[in-house]
Parts: sequence; structure tokens; C-alpha cells
Amino acid sequence: MLADIMIVICAASGALGRLVLRELVGRDQPVVAAVRNPDRLVDLPGVEVRRGDYDDPAGLRSALRGADRVLLISSPELDHERRVTQHRAVIDAAVATGVRAIAYTSFLGADRDEPGMNAAHHETEQAIAASGLAHTILRHPFYTDAFVNPGLRAAVDSGVLVSATGGRGLNTALRADLAAAAATVLTDDAHLGRAYDLTGPVWTYPQLAEALTALTGRPVEHRDAAVTGPMGFLMSLARAGALERQTDDLRTLLGRPPTPLRDVVAQAI
Repeated sequence: MLADIMIVICAASGALGRLVLRELVGRDQPVVAAVRNPDRLVDLPGVEVRRGDYDDPAGLRSALRGADRVLLISSPELDHERRVTQHRAVIDAAVATGVRAIAYTSFLGADRDEPGMNAAHHETEQAIAASGLAHTILRHPFYTDAFVNPGLRAAVDSGVLVSATGGRGLNTALRADLAAAAATVLTDDAHLGRAYDLTGPVWTYPQLAEALTALTGRPVEHRDAAVTGPMGFLMSLARAGALERQTDDLRTLLGRPPTPLRDVVAQAI
């Protein structure tokens, strides 16, 4: 624990940011929340709140003033150029204000220079490396929360859980576990200069159906069928075997196994 440092969490009003804030407060770590709209964080006592908008470079310099280290939570912006510009604004502000170290929430595979959804993450990783800042890269998988949530009650009610994964595995991780890993990285110099590829335990939709059955006492059958929209895209990646990679990095940072599927399902329903 680095008790005498100031940590700033950027984009702290989002779901991940709030969890990181709570982790750090729970560890008695002084922390600042940099957010676009400070009014959104009135429910987090013990956290200093500053205005820090990714589209306002001057405001970011004010938000980061006095910080020893910063967590750059990646922007949800879909446009590649704007997203990279926003990330660079945080990096430049960190350099200008004398921040000693930065951590970035990247994505699995962003170490490769390839077109597609990871291109902005790769460019951001390169910008951080070129900045001269000490840094840690946290490459996230997809969130388990996107798949396992209270919406599963509909499957329990109908007795049918549908997916288009072909029964292939998903290496998702719970957002809360990733937040705990980020808090660990931010409070220990041992992680500087490292890049972590974070994965949770691989699970399948048939296993999810089994967990729903066991936890509710109501039979839930898995059926493979077409799924459209964003979830259909994610399931197509799983069906192609693209989400089955495993590493021990998340377990290492947590100091325990990532939360197992059954426990996530129990919390969700």
C-alpha cells in the first residue's frame, strides 16, 4: 500500500470506475475521481471529486494536478480517431502535471498492431510507452456482467436459455474482479512496466443453464440458436473459439481465483 500518494481515477463515474473507487476507499487509499459531471458521484463519501472531461485537455490538467498516479479507463467512444485523441489528452495531461505512473484499461490482443476493435487500444498503449511515464497495462476481456445479469430471470421463467456460441467457452471476467486488480496495480510499484492479459475462468452456456437450474430449482435447458445485435456479435466470437484464451494474470493480481460462474449467477438472480 502506498499511503502517501494521490491516485486519480479518470472516467470514475462509470460502472468500472465506481468499483475501483470503492476498492481504494476500502483499502484506506486517498483517491480522486475525475469525471465529466461531478454531480454524478455524490453517493461516494470519502472521495474527492474533480471535473475531468476527456474532451477538455485544460480541464484534465487541473483534474490531475498533484496526482502521483492515474488510472486511464478507456473511453467508450466508438470513433477511432476521437477515442485515441481523448486518451492522448489524458496522457499529455499526466506528463504536463508530473504524474509518476499511469495504468490503462486496454483489451486482450491490443499488443498486436491489427485493424479492428483493438486498434485504438493498441495506439493508446504505444502512446503511453512513448510518453516516458512509468505504466501498467491492464488488458481486459469482455465483462461477465454483460452475459450474466438479472435478465437471466427470463430464461428461468421460460425454462430455455438461448445462445449462438455452439457450446464454446467464454473467458469473461467479472467487472468487480477487474476493479480489484486495478486497485492492486495502482497501489504497488511492483506492477510498473508490466502488461497483464486478464481472463476469468472459461465457462459455457450449457454450464450457465446448469447453474440456473441448480440455483433456482427450476429446469433450464440450453438451446443453440441465432442471436442478433451486439450480443450476437459477441456470441459469434465465442463460437469461433476467440474467447477461450486463458492466463493466470487475473488470479495473480487478485491473490485468489477469479469469481466462479456459479457465484456470479447467484449474485445476478
